Amino acid sequence: MTVDRRAFFGGVAALGLAGCATGRARTAGFARQALAPLRMAVERLTHITVCLRPFRAAGPRLDVETIGEKRIIHNYGHGGSGWSLSWGSAAIAAQNALADGQRDIAVIGCGAIGITTAITLQRAGARVVIHARERLPQSRSARATGTWSPDSRIADATVISPMFPALWEAMARTSYAAHRSYVGLAGDPVSWSDRYTILDAPGPRPARAHGAIDFAEFGNRLHDIVPRSRQLNRGEHPFPAENVRLGTSMQFNVAALGERLIGEFLREGGRIEPADFASPADFARLPQKVIVNCTGYGARALLGDNSIIPVRGQIAWLAPQPEVNYGVYFRSVSVLPRPDGMVVQYVGESDMFGVGIENENPDRAEAERAIAAVAPLFNRA
Repeated sequence: MTVDRRAFFGGVAALGLAGCATGRARTAGFARQALAPLRMAVERLTHITVCLRPFRAAGPRLDVETIGEKRIIHNYGHGGSGWSLSWGSAAIAAQNALADGQRDIAVIGCGAIGITTAITLQRAGARVVIHARERLPQSRSARATGTWSPDSRIADATVISPMFPALWEAMARTSYAAHRSYVGLAGDPVSWSDRYTILDAPGPRPARAHGAIDFAEFGNRLHDIVPRSRQLNRGEHPFPAENVRLGTSMQFNVAALGERLIGEFLREGGRIEPADFASPADFARLPQKVIVNCTGYGARALLGDNSIIPVRGQIAWLAPQPEVNYGVYFRSVSVLPRPDGMVVQYVGESDMFGVGIENENPDRAEAERAIAAVAPLFNRA
């Protein structure tokens, strides 16, 4: 069975999945007592959200160009790694924005990339105004899964530049350190959770489909800072399976994190002004001479950038379970606990699932299948 482990463990956290020595067994039954059962029932479904991740084969766009009299710094196209790479990407964009000495900066977009870029610029001494059609709670960033996934559909390994792996590593390490500073704060904007990957008996790996993207994986570059997973003995878990691994991954409470970041930005004198941009010509109406473009998937229409490929992802939200502090991956379905609900997501058997699909309409049938796939783990007598 092919398993999209990166989507569950958060990309680099999966680096411990292979060749990792099994740790000393804990007392049999300990995990059984510690794990509150997931209540996987369609009746608990509260709503369904869909997000389009902005994948670019070459990786995020971080270059600078001049449009009319404006200097435009681009910062978009992070695939499924927007929250995870946000601070590292922001550091690069901020350096580019401040390179000519200007200190009045406009940021377009108020998602994960936009708000972290704006704060990074403020901390460097800039005066920043965010111009956006939607605030963060209405943006696509608010519909993210909320797990540390810095190399999730970040680039095509066959077309990236030789410098990209090192660039990615720098962004990931900067972001990782920045996110850790939010652990333990009120509202738990960033926290850690255990993740159980439950695998069926392995079958033959299917051949790669013609035209499939060779998504870049850089997990080994962060082996020194990311927790590793380990194989569990049968007595260490309550699941009806022999092949179970346990890992730990960083998790974002997107609602609380977004609220905190917006608060930080506004307290430091930032402003958010409603604005809609139909084309780059609209940049001319902004008073700032330097603009950082953080429009994510919106850059496809705004700039006519067809290098951005949509990757559809859907979440079925079940009512919250405050007693649950772990996630489960089973039969291509990921379940993660968040204060605002239980995230249930069919992630497919490979990273190609959802690629090229621009439809953002909820699919209830997909949601119900995902819930039903996990339910048998907890419906046993």
